[in-house]
Amino acid sequence: MTNDPTPVTDSPFRSEPSARDQAPQFVLPLVVRIEKSAPPARTDALETAARAVLVILSDERSAGEGEWARAMRDWQDARIRKVVRRARGAEWRRAEALPGITVTGKSAEVRVFPPVPLDGWPKELAKLQVSGTDLDDPEPPVAADPATPVLWLNPELDMSAGKAMAQTGHAAQLAWWELPDEERTAWRDAGFPLAVRSAEPGRWRELTGGGCRWCGTRGSRRSHRARAPSSPTIRHCGRASGLSEAMPWRAR
Repeated sequence: MTNDPTPVTDSPFRSEPSARDQAPQFVLPLVVRIEKSAPPARTDALETAARAVLVILSDERSAGEGEWARAMRDWQDARIRKVVRRARGAEWRRAEALPGITVTGKSAEVRVFPPVPLDGWPKELAKLQVSGTDLDDPEPPVAADPATPVLWLNPELDMSAGKAMAQTGHAAQLAWWELPDEERTAWRDAGFPLAVRSAEPGRWRELTGGGCRWCGTRGSRRSHRARAPSSPTIRHCGRASGLSEAMPWRAR
C-alpha cells in the first residue's frame, strides 16, 4: 500500500462491499493495562491508544523490508480493523513479552502489536478480555491546546473506552495518511501531540456540517467528507506541523 491518501470510494473504513473484502483480513491488536487498584483515566487512555497507532505506523520495522512491513501492508490493503483488549498483572507481563511497542501517557499504558490474521491471534492475546474496558475521568478534561490536533468524539454515541480507543486509533491513522512526509516527520519528532475530547452537541453539528474553521500557519485548509456518513463517530479537526484539516468519517 502506498502512502497516498486513500480515495473515499475505496476507504478501508467504509461498510459498503469492496475489493478489499477479497483480501486476507488482519486486525491490529492493542492491549490497555487496567489494574484494579489503579485504572487509567479514560481520556488519557484514548489519547495514548491514538498515539500507539501512530507510533507503529511510523516505526522503521513497519516500512520497507522491516520485520513488520509485510503484515502492515496486508492489514492496510484489506479492511482496517483494530481491537482493544485489557490486561493486568501477569496478563500484562505476558503481553509485554510479545513483539510490539508500549506507549505510555500520564496514567495509561497501551501496547500495540503488529497486525495478525483475524483467526490467528497469539494465545497470550486471545485469552484477554475485550469487555470490561469502562473507564472514567477523575476530573473533567481541560480544554485542548489550540495548537494541538483534536479528535472530537460524537456526543450522541455511548461507547466503552475500548471501543472509543479503537475509533481514535482510526482517526489518528486517517490524519497520518493525509500528511506529507515532512509533516509526518515533524509530528513524530514532537511525540505525536494530540487531544481527544467529546464535542458539545452544537460544536458537533458545526463540525459535521462543514463549519470547522481552523487557520493553519502554512498550506491550505482541507476538508474531507465520507460519502453519506450515517453515524459519524469521530471528527478530526486541528493542526499537525501547520496543517489544518477537517475530517469526518465513520468506521465499521
